Parts: sequence; structure tokens; C-alpha cells
Amino acid sequence: MATPRIPGERDDDITLPCGESVSLPELDMGMREYACSCGERHAVVMDVHPPSRFVPEEIVAVLRETVETADDLGEFGTAHLMGIVLEEFPDRVVAEDVSENGQVGYSLVWLADFDSRRLHEIVVELIVELMEHAISHAEDGDAAASFEEQMIEFDVDEFVEAYRADRDFESEFDRPA
Repeated sequence: MATPRIPGERDDDITLPCGESVSLPELDMGMREYACSCGERHAVVMDVHPPSRFVPEEIVAVLRETVETADDLGEFGTAHLMGIVLEEFPDRVVAEDVSENGQVGYSLVWLADFDSRRLHEIVVELIVELMEHAISHAEDGDAAASFEEQMIEFDVDEFVEAYRADRDFESEFDRPA
């Protein structure tokens, strides 16, 4: 039986957390934000975006070594990060499986009720929480104390600002300094 649709809605429309909708062809793989007709900017993340969009590859490597995944998505990556965000903000993030749409070039897309900068901060905060949880189970009390000491000095806003500046390339030929 066919699913009832709202008049004027297309099959490739995604309803955003704000209630507006966006058509899949409007979301290209290089997009980090969508300027919505509601007046806000919504963060856009796709499964093809590497987790290094949010944190350095060295941290991604540590996460891949330590976080076990029991799903079809393989090693720890962007889908897992966004799953954590979705778990924390279920009413503020929309996730869509678009794997049946062969025209878009990605399989999963997430759109958030906040902009890409705020999403970046949230991802970093959640990674820190994940690391704090993991270190709390470590048998090495010195390592846990050292981590806690480093986290006291860690400023999420400052990290995000610096990391975004390093990753803000002019073209695909630019590389971080």
C-alpha cells in the first residue's frame, strides 16, 4: 500500500527539525550547512564525511582502536558520531537513510536544528565524555588523573575555532598548514 504524502511533497523531501522540508538534490556532498527558509542554518552531515571533519585523524584512530561497534557500518566513524548526537538530541536531529536513491552519492544524511559550528562543539563535547567514560574504566589511576587534569584545561570553543580554521580550505588542493 502506498504511503500517504502531503500535497506538493516529493519522495525525496526530508522534513527538518524546524518543520520545513528540503529536497535531497539540494544537499550536495560538500555541504556543511543548509540555509533554511525558516531563517536558520541547519548543520548537514553525510556518511561520506570523515570523522576528521570534527577531530584530528589521530583521535579518530584512537576511537577506532578502542570503541567496539556491533553493526553493519564497520569501524567507528561519522555514522557512530552522529548516532551519539542523535541519542542526545533526538528532537533536534533528523536522520535519513537515502541508500535507495542512487542519484545523491551518499547513503545516510543528518540535519540538525543547530548550525555546523554548534554541531561541531557538541560532537567534541560528546567525544570528551566518551573518552572520560573509557578512562574511568582504566586500571591505571595515573592515566585517569592525567586525563582529568588535561580536560580541566581543555576549552571546547577554542579547540573548535582553531580546528575549523585549519580545516577551512579554499579549494580541494589546499592542505592544512
